[in-house]
Amino acid sequence: QVQLVESGGGLVQAGDSLSLSCAVSGGTFSSLAMGWFRQAPGKEREFVATISRSGVSTYYGDSVKGRVTISRDNAKNTVYLQMNSLKPADTAVYYCGARQAIVGHSATSAYDYWGQGTQVTVSS
Repeated sequence: QVQLVESGGGLVQAGDSLSLSCAVSGGTFSSLAMGWFRQAPGKEREFVATISRSGVSTYYGDSVKGRVTISRDNAKNTVYLQMNSLKPADTAVYYCGARQAIVGHSATSAYDYWGQGTQVTVSS
């Protein structure tokens, strides 16, 4: 059973940076493509970023492109999301997802496993 645990969320001010982590256990991390999504109150879960299982290929959502970087450390079974120049519109619960595939995907339905989420709140 693959388990994902996100961490690193918190309350920050607009313009600040924040780094999220997602630790994966119970599976072969290097066989999983990973993704970050977010969900604000009353809204659907939104694609943020994805990374291939090798870490070579990454892809970003339009709303965060240029401000976030996804990376992974296969030795530590962890995927990261570095977020810069945060805006109040970035306020959401951030989730990481894993899929048994070579590359990630922007659709939530493509993911096999999810973490419980970590809250990010950006004040103006």
